[in-house]
Amino acid sequence: MLEHAKTQPISKRQVWDAWKRVRTGGKATGVDGVTVAEIEVNHRKYLYPLWNRLASGCYMPPPVREKSIPKGNGKERILGIPTILDRVAQEVIREELEPLVEPKFLPSSFGYRPRKSAHQALEQCAKNCWERWYVVDLDIKGFFDNINHDRMMEVLRKHTDRKHILLYCERWLKAQVMKPNGTLEDRSAGTPQGGVISPLLANLYLHEVFDRWLTETQPLVVFERYADDIVVHTRSPEQSAVILDKIRSRLREFSLTLSEEKTKVVYCWRTARFHKDESGCSQEFDFLGHTFRPRLCLREDGEKFWGFRPAISDKNKKKIQGELRQMSIHNWVGTTIQKMAKRLAPKLRGWINYFTKFRPSEMDYTFWKLNVRIMKWARKKYKLLTFAHSYGWLKRVCKANPNLFVHWSKGFSV
Repeated sequence: MLEHAKTQPISKRQVWDAWKRVRTGGKATGVDGVTVAEIEVNHRKYLYPLWNRLASGCYMPPPVREKSIPKGNGKERILGIPTILDRVAQEVIREELEPLVEPKFLPSSFGYRPRKSAHQALEQCAKNCWERWYVVDLDIKGFFDNINHDRMMEVLRKHTDRKHILLYCERWLKAQVMKPNGTLEDRSAGTPQGGVISPLLANLYLHEVFDRWLTETQPLVVFERYADDIVVHTRSPEQSAVILDKIRSRLREFSLTLSEEKTKVVYCWRTARFHKDESGCSQEFDFLGHTFRPRLCLREDGEKFWGFRPAISDKNKKKIQGELRQMSIHNWVGTTIQKMAKRLAPKLRGWINYFTKFRPSEMDYTFWKLNVRIMKWARKKYKLLTFAHSYGWLKRVCKANPNLFVHWSKGFSV
């Protein structure tokens, strides 16, 4: 193994610790096809050369593999999948860069940050919708694909002068993309979604472009931001229009534009607001997979009122029901109900943990549809003749084993 002169302050321990974190994450392979299992078998063969190149400054990132995933609205999101070893290299730099920039991020930034969550962003958004009458729902067009590389490096240099961080971040920004047909393309803008370092760089970019700027120029305006999902709270349609124009101009300075079709001003109507909006504003918006709109609520004293609250969006309900439909549970006649429950558990647990924080009753119909699919399975497996027979069977199973399925154990029983 050719040894290179060590010019960068990167240790073997940093690479090893980064590998231990990366190996527990996604297993998708990059352009070289090397898997986590292969690296596990022979650490030295892969990790020592990686450290050698990183520490000498001669590490050059391989191309990222382009992969498309459906977004649920008929469109696709383009991911850039780095190789496993490139993820390790990115994790080394991310682990060093994050402590330098994390303390500078504002409390209203929630995405991809330690001890911050989407639920916290939703809770703050609900509180601000209660206190302020209007929302500017922002949608940045192709944010990750349009980050200006020169401006990104300018922002990064404001926060660190460590040459190895600047060196490798610039190389990752400019790494080539391998298209599905095998051709290579240069990238003149953007940072690929799917990279380990990309969320941190994107957060830093929007901290400079949006968070800090808005706080300094409009100190009375509040907002929530989760990555590039942004909600700004205002007190009138006039203030909303002024703020929106200022944001549009600010983004343009940094090579970003708003999607005019998706960006909108929303009136947060609730019972206590006797002012009737005459501007024709929408009365609902989506944020982090939830829809905020007027909903009938119950006070502690039993009185009903209209509040402006979040719940799982209709789009995500349909997405979940579509996934259940694609699984074709009714055709799993070769398995037992216990194995079916175990197979479904990870997905059900994820959906319940994320989407039932607010108004869990909105998930009743979705889980009823799942129960119907289980009954259809029972009719095929046990030759039950009618819906009534399968429903009676499911009621007995649920009563005898109320924790068999995750959704049953969380109160979505038959």
